[in-house]
Amino acid sequence: MTGTRTPDALAEPDVPVRAGWISLLFGANIGLWLGIYAPIQVLLPEQAERLDAADKELVFGIVTGAGAVVALLTNPLVGLASDRTRSRFGRRHPWTLAGALCGALGLVVLALAPNVAIMVVGWCLVQAGLGGMLATLTSAVPDRVPVGQRARIGGLVGISQMLGTVLGAVLVTVLVTSLPGGYLACAAVVVLGAAAFVLRTRDIALPRDWRPATGFRAVLRELWVSPRRHPDFAWAWGCHFLINLGNALGTFFLLFFLKDAVHHPDPDTGLLIMMGLYGVALVIGGLVVGPLSDRTGRRKPFVVGAAVVMAAAAVVLVLWQTWPAALAASPLLGIGFGAYWAVALAILTEVLPAAQDRAKDLGVINIANALPQVIAPVSATVILAELGGYPGLFAASAVATLAAGAFILGVRSVR
Repeated sequence: MTGTRTPDALAEPDVPVRAGWISLLFGANIGLWLGIYAPIQVLLPEQAERLDAADKELVFGIVTGAGAVVALLTNPLVGLASDRTRSRFGRRHPWTLAGALCGALGLVVLALAPNVAIMVVGWCLVQAGLGGMLATLTSAVPDRVPVGQRARIGGLVGISQMLGTVLGAVLVTVLVTSLPGGYLACAAVVVLGAAAFVLRTRDIALPRDWRPATGFRAVLRELWVSPRRHPDFAWAWGCHFLINLGNALGTFFLLFFLKDAVHHPDPDTGLLIMMGLYGVALVIGGLVVGPLSDRTGRRKPFVVGAAVVMAAAAVVLVLWQTWPAALAASPLLGIGFGAYWAVALAILTEVLPAAQDRAKDLGVINIANALPQVIAPVSATVILAELGGYPGLFAASAVATLAAGAFILGVRSVR
């Protein structure tokens, strides 16, 4: 690189973002998470049961596990590619829109899937597209948001994940009741959210002489972030992975839990009620903890507290597999996850090794979102069959979540 002044695309932001930009990022994230969680929570389990009722858990695990492996690869690779993109439209926006279109194509394939093999293809396309979209939308925070505003924005990103989950459940169980229609509706929401953000916000272009090396060896080298050189990054990554693992173990099989353990007469409605309680509590957790963290400058105590609350929700379901217990656990999990997300994004963006690799490094962090989707279905299938059924599954969720609270204590550069 020949420039001596850090370009605007790599400079640390110091101007607070405004409500319009925040609302567009919020909408794009809602579309992203709706496109992921409406299928995971409702559509994929129902489709798995229709195609193979006897082995529905195995089919669901194969489909979600394969998609998560794809997300493991695409998330950091798309992030790395966007760090190196020179376009008059910016570094992130072209990849955000491409990811949304790829994800929508995958949802269309799922709507038409006649067998498990095509289900796998469709879900892999969804995870490839939306995994890349996650890398670029997450990068928008350190690209544009000052440090002192990040917990509040992080809380809203967490709320968008919840709203995407809840609105997705409403969309595919109340508004659109057919399985193909549900997938197509999700595809439309994903594309609309991404297009609004891309067309109505500015993405700063990277000057040619600041573009990093793009040789194959350099790319492979840069995908690795050394824990020894960047220990805070490693501890934060481990915390994020364990939180998401605990959440995946506790939520992936909720529809089957309501059917097979709780024996709820209407599992779809029961899941919708649980998601509603979860969502309200998550909003409260995010809106309270985000501004409080920014005001005090402290992050780690809120993560520890969130991990304890989330583990408590899992313990409730270890002790009682009943409908009242499910109603009690849902808001506990929501308030804990909302509090965690309010500070998680702030911590994760504060431990990034280098500004020119923000999206790539956040893509590596987002592996902590995708890897549990590989591990959780396989682990849950074994636990359900051999290690205690649903009590064992929720116990594993509690252990993973508490371990996350311990990991965050290893981060030294953040209070």
